[in-house]
Amino acid sequence: MLRSFRHSPEPVQAPVRIISLEQQTEICRVAVQAGRIMQQHGAESKLIEETTVRLGKALGLESVELAITANALILTGLSQGRCITTTRRVYDRGINMHMVCEVQRITIMAEKQLLGVDDVVKRLERLRPFKHNRWLVVFMIGMSCACFSRLFGGDWAVFAMTFVASAVAMLFRQEMAHRHHNPILNFGMTAFVATSIAGLAVRYDIGNQPQTVMAASVLLLVPGFPLINAVSDMVKGHISMGISRWFFASLLSLGVAMGIAFSMWATGVSGWL
Repeated sequence: MLRSFRHSPEPVQAPVRIISLEQQTEICRVAVQAGRIMQQHGAESKLIEETTVRLGKALGLESVELAITANALILTGLSQGRCITTTRRVYDRGINMHMVCEVQRITIMAEKQLLGVDDVVKRLERLRPFKHNRWLVVFMIGMSCACFSRLFGGDWAVFAMTFVASAVAMLFRQEMAHRHHNPILNFGMTAFVATSIAGLAVRYDIGNQPQTVMAASVLLLVPGFPLINAVSDMVKGHISMGISRWFFASLLSLGVAMGIAFSMWATGVSGWL
């Protein structure tokens, strides 16, 4: 996705325009809103900065400066010697690359002078996250974890138990997210549910490697995307954002570890430890 955006045709340089103070203010609001949508749905910092600057210039600003923090975006737009700074609070909306790609598409269309400020505003307001059917997600997550159990050497009984434990855990995780519980609490409780169900395989000696069920059923909780973004941010110079994302991913991992440990303590099944 990032590669396709960078390899897109070079932006068409917008002619120098004389814009009013009101127009400059509106363009700043639109540009920071685009960056806000991208950050809320998991885009890396370099891509957020690049897209926001390009959109602001395409709509008529001479220069755009963007500061990215873990909870806010601060944008300054320059035109005809005037500087306007605006700030937007950022809330976590969950990872959704469809939203990120749509903002990139709108930016490219604005660069090609196919969209004006009003058109960009309307398109940004119409954006809605694309979501797969929740039961399809539950099934696929269950299958993924179960396939890992086979790769770890488990037989079909282990495969079936892993599928049940991870699928039920994913369903529980969706319900927790739907009720807007804290993500760390969500991960911890989901790990508890998965490990408790998987512990039945150890208690009743199901399959050739019952401990594998406990290890494979919690793989759905690996915070891979936040960790990848954290490393990418630090490598590309956004050190503070990288550290904050890394710390958040570490807290998620700590929540998972506590959920597993509490389940083992409550059920008396040591499993794979």
